[in-house]
Amino acid sequence: MIKTIENILNNGGIEEYQAEAKLLVLEVSGMTYEDILLGKKIENAEKIIELAKKRIETKAPIQHIIGYARFMGEKYIVNSNVLIPRDETEILVNKAYELIKKQENKLDILDIGVGSGCISCALAKKLKEKEIEILGVDISVDALEVAIENVAKLDLVRKVILRKSDIYLKIRECEKFDLIVSNPPYIPILQKENLQKEVKDFDPKLALFASDDDGVEFYERIIKDAPNCLKPNGFIAFELGVNQAQLVKKMLEKDFKNIEITKDLAGIERVITAQLI
Repeated sequence: MIKTIENILNNGGIEEYQAEAKLLVLEVSGMTYEDILLGKKIENAEKIIELAKKRIETKAPIQHIIGYARFMGEKYIVNSNVLIPRDETEILVNKAYELIKKQENKLDILDIGVGSGCISCALAKKLKEKEIEILGVDISVDALEVAIENVAKLDLVRKVILRKSDIYLKIRECEKFDLIVSNPPYIPILQKENLQKEVKDFDPKLALFASDDDGVEFYERIIKDAPNCLKPNGFIAFELGVNQAQLVKKMLEKDFKNIEITKDLAGIERVITAQLI
C-alpha cells in the first residue's frame, strides 16, 4: 500500500513522496509499519488513495490533509490559521525547559504568538510536576481557536490560558513572568517568492513574515519591553531564522546576560536564550 501511495504522490510531483506516503498510510490506517510489512489488510485503503489525490490536486501540506501534525509525541490540530509545528521548534521547547526546570516556586510563562499552542502545551507537559501557569497570546482569533482545541484535547486547561493580544498590549501590569518564549514571524517579506508553495500558500502570513529586510522586527518589539514583564532574573527564549542570531544577540545585550545560541542539526543558529540582568 505504501508503494502504491508513493507512486501516486511521485507522479503528482510531490518532492517528499516517500516520507509523505508512509505518513499518510500509517496515520490514516492507524496501523503500525510492522503491521503493513506483515501484509495485514488495510480497511480504509480507498480513503488513503483519496487523500493522496487531494494532496496532489490542492498542494496543501500533508498535515492539513490529515488534519493534524505530530510534535514532541503529541498530535496537534492544524489548519491554514496556524503554523505547522516543525522539528526545529523542539529545540526551543527543550532549551526553555532547561532554563526553568529547577525552579521550585510557581512558574509563570508567557508564550508570544501561541499559534497552535504546541510550545505552551509541550512545556506544560514537560513541567507537569510543577505548579505552572502559561499564558499564550496571539493577535489572530482564528489561531487562538485552534490553540483552544489543542489545549482542551491535551487536558491542559488548568495550566495553559489563552488571550488575544498584540504582543504585550493586553498584558496587565501585575502580570510578571519567569520566562518569555516565542517563535515569532521571522521571514523577510522580500523572501516570500523563494518559499515552497506549501508554506507561502498555506501557512498564515501573520505567523510567517516580518516587514524589515532582516526579519527581526518582532524580536526587537518583544525584547524592548521584556524587562517590564519579566520577574527578577527571568529568562527569554526565541526560535531564530537563518543569519539572525547575531542581530538578535546584539538587541539582547543591553538588558540581558548569559546569552546562549544553540544550533540545529543542519548547523543553523536556531535558538537564542538569555537572562535578565
